[in-house]
Amino acid sequence: MIKRISAIFSLLMIIGLVPALLIPTLHAGADAKTAAPYIIPALRGKTQKFAYDPLHTQVFFTIDHLGFTTVRGRFNSFKGTFTIDTLHPERSRADFTIDANSVDLNSAIWDKHTEEDFLGTDKYPEISFKSTKIVQTGPKTARMTGDLTLHGVTQPVTLDVTLSKIATNTIQSPRVDAGFHVTGTIKRSDFGITKYLSLIGDDVGIDVWVDGFYQPFKLNK
Repeated sequence: MIKRISAIFSLLMIIGLVPALLIPTLHAGADAKTAAPYIIPALRGKTQKFAYDPLHTQVFFTIDHLGFTTVRGRFNSFKGTFTIDTLHPERSRADFTIDANSVDLNSAIWDKHTEEDFLGTDKYPEISFKSTKIVQTGPKTARMTGDLTLHGVTQPVTLDVTLSKIATNTIQSPRVDAGFHVTGTIKRSDFGITKYLSLIGDDVGIDVWVDGFYQPFKLNK
């Protein structure tokens, strides 16, 4: 008899718990239709503007060198902003301006060679990108098309974007950060950079790790 009562009581508990477990899940599903689950509550349903953190954003590029190796370089100076529309990700936008003279190949000789023979920084001191279209391809991925101006030539390029996370920066709270990984490939010949084309690769890999902070926060450099 005691076992029977215990079984009935357990059944009632389960029946009672099922709605309690399902309700939060259903609400979460409803919220997902209006705001991605990885967006912190403070940003849900809003459009927010972020600036690139120069200390934690890294701008890398790669290019084949004579078929022997792939050279990896970076740019150390840049600026810009990006806007995240949490309700309509396709309306998000980004702009980025690089100081071409900040190219860094870990060699003063190669830096000067790149500035003079490839980038022409005396005439074209900046490299800029301005997005024109974003297509969401997954919960945390998108394809971003925009106008890239390099070596005085502007061409449309499409880049792959993966969201790392958007959250409160635990070290600099209440600062809110958004992190992304941006990758893609361009042809330097499309931008009139044709010197040593038979020796040095035409394809230039783009590999950018973005850490942006919500703009009302004041950056301590």
